[in-house]
Amino acid sequence: MALTCPSCGNDRNFLVKTLQMHVVQLHDSRVEANEEGRPAVIEVLCDECEMALNFSDFEEDVRNEMLLTLGAR
Repeated sequence: MALTCPSCGNDRNFLVKTLQMHVVQLHDSRVEANEEGRPAVIEVLCDECEMALNFSDFEEDVRNEMLLTLGAR
């Protein structure tokens, strides 16, 4: 699995921003989390130089492994 930042050459550490949605229900004065969606990948940044990387440009194997690791979609 190969992923390299085109700006600085980093191939080890990346910041992956995700978004997870929750459905909450209000019952009197209680708040309950009823449902959680799987997190979605919003942005991938190089952890060294903070360059934004286009997730859709990653090799399919890399994308799939990252989504599996994060439990994302």
